[in-house]
Amino acid sequence: MSRMSSSRPYHHGDLRTALLKSAERTLREKGAGALSLRELARDTGVSHAAPGRHFKDKQALLDALALDGYERLDQTLTAATADASALPEPSFEQHMAALARAYLGFAVENPELLELMFARKHDPDSSDRLAAAVDRSLGSLTRTFAEAQERGEIVQGDPERLTLVAAASLHGLAALIASCALDADEALAGLDEHVHLLLNGLKPR
Repeated sequence: MSRMSSSRPYHHGDLRTALLKSAERTLREKGAGALSLRELARDTGVSHAAPGRHFKDKQALLDALALDGYERLDQTLTAATADASALPEPSFEQHMAALARAYLGFAVENPELLELMFARKHDPDSSDRLAAAVDRSLGSLTRTFAEAQERGEIVQGDPERLTLVAAASLHGLAALIASCALDADEALAGLDEHVHLLLNGLKPR
């Protein structure tokens, strides 16, 4: 007899979402090491074989969580780009600050998920999808730099290289917060200055 409760009727497609939500809750509370398909089935209230219809093993589950994280990050950055573009004559620095605040906000809210997203070990079957998701999520930054170059607001050069510099700086802040070396509120409060220094450099002018 299935352990699925009649009070929790899963329709087609709903179970995968429920499993991912339960898995992310475990990731947040106990870490990736505590994740297992059997425990996930128990926590979700389904038979122990049910998760296997969606994830062939634990690595596939981790990859699905990472992919979901990148999709949410992309949505967050896209929304920040739209909000910045709606400002009257926004400067490049304002645009960049909006993206930085969105990224750091996501990082502060989802430190365990962000760490998983940047983990290097992925199943070969998922690598292409994850690589494409990374490109999409960083695409907001790259497009912002490329458009600023066209307007003559920043230096010329490979916009993807500029994106790497900016992303490394923002992710560095996120890592410092995750390791408790930097207070999240302090980092967010000083983010405009951080972006200003990032864009203008440290050389005296």
